[in-house]
Amino acid sequence: MSLIKIEKKIKKFNKILTSSGDKSLSIRWALIASQSKYKSRSYNLLTSEDVLDTLRCLKKLGVKIKLTKKFCEIIGVGLNGFKYKKSLSLYAGNSGTLGRLMMGLMVHCKNTIKLKGDKSLSKRDFLRVSKPLEKFGAKFKTNSGKLPVSIKGTENPTPIIYNETRGSAQCKSAVMLAALNTKGETTIKAKKSRDHSELLFKHLKLPIKIKKKKNYDIIKIKGKKKISSINYKIPADISSSAFFIVLTALTKNSKLRVNNININPSRTGILNILKMMKVKIKITNKRVYKGERIADLVIYSSKKFKSINCPIKFNSAAIDEFLLIFLVAAKADGISYFKNLSELNEKESPRLKWGSKILNKIGIKNIVTNNSIKIYGNPNIQVNKKIVIKNFLKDHRVFMTSVVAALTFGGKWQIHDKDSINTSFPSFLNKMNYLGAKMSY
Repeated sequence: MSLIKIEKKIKKFNKILTSSGDKSLSIRWALIASQSKYKSRSYNLLTSEDVLDTLRCLKKLGVKIKLTKKFCEIIGVGLNGFKYKKSLSLYAGNSGTLGRLMMGLMVHCKNTIKLKGDKSLSKRDFLRVSKPLEKFGAKFKTNSGKLPVSIKGTENPTPIIYNETRGSAQCKSAVMLAALNTKGETTIKAKKSRDHSELLFKHLKLPIKIKKKKNYDIIKIKGKKKISSINYKIPADISSSAFFIVLTALTKNSKLRVNNININPSRTGILNILKMMKVKIKITNKRVYKGERIADLVIYSSKKFKSINCPIKFNSAAIDEFLLIFLVAAKADGISYFKNLSELNEKESPRLKWGSKILNKIGIKNIVTNNSIKIYGNPNIQVNKKIVIKNFLKDHRVFMTSVVAALTFGGKWQIHDKDSINTSFPSFLNKMNYLGAKMSY
């Protein structure tokens, strides 16, 4: 059955949870390891469809990969070392991270490669990546700015100066990967966004210089330096953990400890926002691992939530978690306002619209525009009707947010396309069952 049914709220729980490996780091580790000529190993690699599609793409490009239950081993081909047959087609599935970052590695491939994606990914904008990458000398042919994209690289890429204004870590990282194999110095002026790529570059002692300004960073990369092996234990994903954080906050008399979470400041917008809304979160056992900040989180249920006018400075660091934040706002006392969120509609589905739809279904008044939403909270919300969630382009975050809403607000829910979780979090339903959720599927 492709749908799940939830007809009972989750009961109070007090548990310890280990979340899945970070998807962004899993994909970046594999792509950068492919550019080393040495053997690299990762542990706790997320084995979701997005990451498995990454490994499949690299295998087609001549990279040797061994995947076991305990580790993933990659023997890279070195810079400009991809070996592949002519008329090669690569499939990025549902992953914008894979599709866009892979384009950065392919600006040096002399034979044409076609990059494809699933129905959802094929609706997303790829001009934002192809335009800056063309400056290196590669040629891109898109389908009206979308996938499929044909890429013909250049044997002599030239370094570029790139102004990234969207706050997109994917665009920035694609240019960084292209710069790795480009002789000379590439300069990126980038609006603040996730910095996993920069931290990995620093850890590998690649020639990268970063000047941090208030609203942007200046990144300079000198290419053509050999990359050493990367042995990496992937920390847990805060984006995946966020579903359990919000579930706990909304479930009466509950407590949850989530271990080994990546609390990179470019990813912790949800923690900052939830604390403003009076969610009780304790950060313990802080440490640094290969440049990334790691910690354990303890979350407590909250009796009362505060409505907020959300500062836009947190948007980039919480962009994947806003659907969950909207659920907390639904139970807050007063009106919450979130703005400058047009980037949400550039995700796997138009997520801002879906956030509004879910709120409408549970009876929460909201006013949505193309880049903002006002949510009129109801601290006494109780849902007693039948709710059906479907036709959301198999967006994994819409599915998982709907599960959290069903388990905390009540009602009789039918949520379609449960296989959507395979792209990012295959063990999601198992972990919900571990916490005591009652679901039929």
